Amino acid sequence: MDLFLELEIVYIVIGIFILSITAFVTSRDFVSNKEIKDKNGDVVQTVKTHAFIKGMSFVGLFVAIMIGAHYNVTTTRMNNVEKMFTEGQTIICENKMRRTISRSILLSQELGWRVENHLFKNADYERDFHTSRCIEWTEGDKELQENTNDRFKLKEEKK
Repeated sequence: MDLFLELEIVYIVIGIFILSITAFVTSRDFVSNKEIKDKNGDVVQTVKTHAFIKGMSFVGLFVAIMIGAHYNVTTTRMNNVEKMFTEGQTIICENKMRRTISRSILLSQELGWRVENHLFKNADYERDFHTSRCIEWTEGDKELQENTNDRFKLKEEKK
């Protein structure tokens, strides 16, 4: 449950905001009531359309399915990344601290990284990386890999 809240709390808050807008719109008289008029255009009867119940049900179900699907996709990717990492493969993670064009860093056991509680950690690096922000590295661009590793080595030399 902790992992679910850690990964999905932002989307739950967005979903609550969407549901509050749905509740506001579907509770308005012009949406929730249907007027039945006679041939002269006079209102004969006003019928409730249950727009609130229908709107909240459909939008709530949609939001719940989307949050569940996101959680499933994210945890599957996290498990695959952790499995590949423990098998000795290289992982690429998003580095939000660097505000440059190439904001990614390559992680591998060869560089001293380890995985603990869904976090990649290294004693020589100032921050940890959550496995939800990582994907497997396909080694498609050798130049990028060399540049990333050089930046990491320069950081080690500065310390």
